[in-house]
Amino acid sequence: MNIARALGAISLVGFLSVAPAQANQQQPAIEVKVDRAKVMSVSRPASMIIIGNTAIADATIKDSQTLIITGKQFGTTNLIVLDSAGEPIADEVLNVTSAQDNNIVVYKGAARSTYTCRPNCEQIMRIGDADEPQKALAKQIETHKRMSRGEEVDLGDSE
Repeated sequence: MNIARALGAISLVGFLSVAPAQANQQQPAIEVKVDRAKVMSVSRPASMIIIGNTAIADATIKDSQTLIITGKQFGTTNLIVLDSAGEPIADEVLNVTSAQDNNIVVYKGAARSTYTCRPNCEQIMRIGDADEPQKALAKQIETHKRMSRGEEVDLGDSE
């Protein structure tokens, strides 16, 4: 009888030590859209941010208790926030999803291109789109950036 009580007590202690970890896993993920930022407040001053996969999301400390999370590509990763003593303030799951509002996808065979239509349609770069249109669009974006900085730009057809 005493052995059964002892095993029951050990089982209860084991359950209590596992329960908080399971509760954390069941928290809803922080939803962030690709190419958009989201503000996150933490309960005490943050000193360090760790992102599990920086290809999916990025985060910066705006002030000691405000973080800016930016979605970079579709996927799920985690965010850990530490204080100056290295103690965790937050451990969250980040779910980066598509910002599909007013977007259309055009397929030419297997080649895909994405456009945003508000009200006129303009091509945007999305992961999974065909390479050639993305390269042309990236070149146009870079040319536009250089022109806006007042740099001289060769608009000839030479490659």
